[in-house]
Amino acid sequence: MMIECGFIGLGNIGKPMAKNLARKAVQSKLSLRVYDVMPAPMAELEALGAKPVDSPEEIARHCELVGICVRHDQDVEDLLYGSGASAGIFELAPKGAVYAIHSTVNRDNMRRWGREAAERGLHVVDAPITGGEAKAEAGDLCIMLGADEVLSERLQPMLACMSTSVVAAGAVGDGTVLKLANNLMNYIAFVAASEGMGLVKNAGVNPEKLLEVVEANGVMGPLARQFVTGRDGMHAACSVEDMEAIFGPFANLAEKDLDHALALAGQLKLNLPCGKTARDGIRQTFLHPIVPANQ
Repeated sequence: MMIECGFIGLGNIGKPMAKNLARKAVQSKLSLRVYDVMPAPMAELEALGAKPVDSPEEIARHCELVGICVRHDQDVEDLLYGSGASAGIFELAPKGAVYAIHSTVNRDNMRRWGREAAERGLHVVDAPITGGEAKAEAGDLCIMLGADEVLSERLQPMLACMSTSVVAAGAVGDGTVLKLANNLMNYIAFVAASEGMGLVKNAGVNPEKLLEVVEANGVMGPLARQFVTGRDGMHAACSVEDMEAIFGPFANLAEKDLDHALALAGQLKLNLPCGKTARDGIRQTFLHPIVPANQ
């Protein structure tokens, strides 16, 4: 018997995740419905055998396993509780349905959604991902799963289509903690890479030599290197407006993720000075490399 599953949110990461799910659905005994506010990605998924639907409500009514990959906490909130004239998942979903939140969200919200789902006979778990667009395309993501063993087992056919590593984080909310820590470290690394490259350039040394050094000693990870070299290449060819259009949305997400991490640190009475510095400078890091004054 086929398992009815759904996927909501077909953006930069969600679309390749859903594509891998569609490609492997039949062999995994899954039947896939997909939804996004934009028609183009749904057409791509339809070409791979998925069924596009007109609203999230249709997924809520028919699917027992659902992945959600949207941008913000409020997007998840609207899907679960409804918005305007739209009914929410909590109102429509069949008892026992499982919703895996792939978005990077606030831990308190994640725990609340889990509790309130349980009160309705449903399951909401956190399943944030790491690996970026390239690994999403390859089906090589790492998923940090906040769920008990029973729900983890139920989700396995779906998650296996999109990932090669599922880390059992613990209870609902614990996957989110891992994701916030991961992103905190990643954005601090971006700031450090940007400042290191800026120091070398302003001292009149060829920045390619720094890349040789960090290649040899491993100080700069591949994501930070990809970020800083890609950004610098775009900056050389783009106007200020172009940089804002290209990198502004990524800066917005970085600020959101760092805000969540620092809010959690505040609840735990932890001081994260590097995290605070990264939050203060992350937009500058995305949009404006540190270049010599004569450039």
